[in-house]
Amino acid sequence: MTSRSVTLIDVARAAGVSKSTASNALGGSGRVSEATRRHVRDVARELGYRPNTAARSLRRSSTGAIGLYLPRTGTRLDYYMNLAFGAVERAREDGLDLVLLGPHTASGPGLASRVDGLLVIDPDIEDPSVPHLLSADVPVVTGERYLGGGAAPSGAVVCDNAASLTALLDHLAERGARRPALLVPGSGSDWAAALHAAADAWSRREGIEVIVRTVPFAATPAQAEAATADLIARTPHLDAVVCAPDGAVPGVLAAAAHAGLRTGTDILVAACVDGAAARGSSPRVTAVDLRAAEYGQACAALLSDLLAGTVEPGAVRRHDWALNVRDSTAARSAAVQGRGRGTPAPSAEPGGAARSR
Repeated sequence: MTSRSVTLIDVARAAGVSKSTASNALGGSGRVSEATRRHVRDVARELGYRPNTAARSLRRSSTGAIGLYLPRTGTRLDYYMNLAFGAVERAREDGLDLVLLGPHTASGPGLASRVDGLLVIDPDIEDPSVPHLLSADVPVVTGERYLGGGAAPSGAVVCDNAASLTALLDHLAERGARRPALLVPGSGSDWAAALHAAADAWSRREGIEVIVRTVPFAATPAQAEAATADLIARTPHLDAVVCAPDGAVPGVLAAAAHAGLRTGTDILVAACVDGAAARGSSPRVTAVDLRAAEYGQACAALLSDLLAGTVEPGAVRRHDWALNVRDSTAARSAAVQGRGRGTPAPSAEPGGAARSR
């Protein structure tokens, strides 16, 4: 085997250790015993391993830490906290500390001297800190793509959010919905832009208009309640509401209750992000599980691989989702089913079923 064909994975397999342990052993970092470090280096020498110099050139510092930047309002949301815990867990496995960056810290000078790499989650084109982060002199992995211009990230982990909303709308249509609405942020982030595009494409495909109402990225329950109450008042025969922002779904339920509508029968309610609010509400709300902790782990894993030189810059990895069906879409009354266009939906299945890609 020539030196050009030998990868870090080859070294790890031959040494009988994990890829992260091999990387730490060869890089002189992490919690690796001296005996293991010597063993891995001996194996690498015997195989003729040479680090990827192009990827290594991305690394301008060796602080043993990576930075995590969340949307400005994200730190109060269940989804982002679970994502952060997942990133911390994976970073620790690779011998790296994780530093949570605030807006002022992220845009300040000298960032490259404090961290070896960056995770930038759901970057929004209206966030002034994001261009500074992307142009930092370290590898950057984004959670979802960045829709703005300027420097490109070193890698990205993406979820097919258009497919997840399409599956959710298909499910609502199967339950008899013919007049659905979507509460969604503006199209400044890849996630929200995908939801807008999916709603439009689904409307054209099905001949059923999805009424789109723009709300803040981190809409509160009170903001969601006000938007839903206005939709109910202005939209005859509204029969389903999909809430995109994490944590805002209790407001949708409250608005329906105040209007005298029974969730799950008179009106269906669903969420684009499965979190504590959706799982703990009454009734429990059907939602897309984006597997936040695993998503954070995937982002940290890609950044770790970029730092170790085991993947080339520009790598994009996919992340799976699942649709968790619960009581909020379990059934519809015959009277409401008969209001819309087309054939009434079949009888509802028992709640709690799961559907994934």
